[in-house]
Amino acid sequence: MLRDLRTNYRKFGLDESSLNKDPLAHLNEWLKDAIEGKGLDPTAMVLSTIDQNGNPESRVVLLKELTSEGLVFYTNYNSKKGQHIAVNHNVSVVFFWAETERQVRIKGIAEKVSEADSVAYFLSRPLESQIGAWASPQSQIIENRGVLDENYSQYLQYFQSKELKKPPYWGGFLIRPQYFEFWQGRENRLHDRIEYNLHDQGWIIDRLAP
Repeated sequence: MLRDLRTNYRKFGLDESSLNKDPLAHLNEWLKDAIEGKGLDPTAMVLSTIDQNGNPESRVVLLKELTSEGLVFYTNYNSKKGQHIAVNHNVSVVFFWAETERQVRIKGIAEKVSEADSVAYFLSRPLESQIGAWASPQSQIIENRGVLDENYSQYLQYFQSKELKKPPYWGGFLIRPQYFEFWQGRENRLHDRIEYNLHDQGWIIDRLAP
């Protein structure tokens, strides 16, 4: 039965003395631990956006850069998430790493990265991913899988004789965080939860009851 499935978390604790005062730096430490733990897709994060009617939508995207300003991911700007961000810049993301029994929740404001940064990242991608960005009309209804395969074949042939450039509708978003919650699983459901709220004077850190 689903109600009988449970895990008692025991690996780590999270106390105030171990916190980095910069939540982005603390996130980077936890991300490194997740990568070293060799879990599947440690950079995967659930991105939630809000559509024009106020309805939330969530999906998994990949973190591609973590900077002193925030978190960067890339997508088709014409996708649903791209359209949502165009009308409402408020987003949230969630990381969950089963191997380290940790979760991080982040709320922030999303904005496009520079065109130069988008071009540089696009050109660093494998050829197959570059062609895929041209071939997929992301989030649009298509008749069948064959549409994608045909588009891919056509673009692959086209770019054999043309310079491969970034699609004009494709690029990155930077999420500037305003809130973090670091969650560390503990025994008996008495988990550690530490939140960071951004104020004029900097980050305010508090412990939350589980």
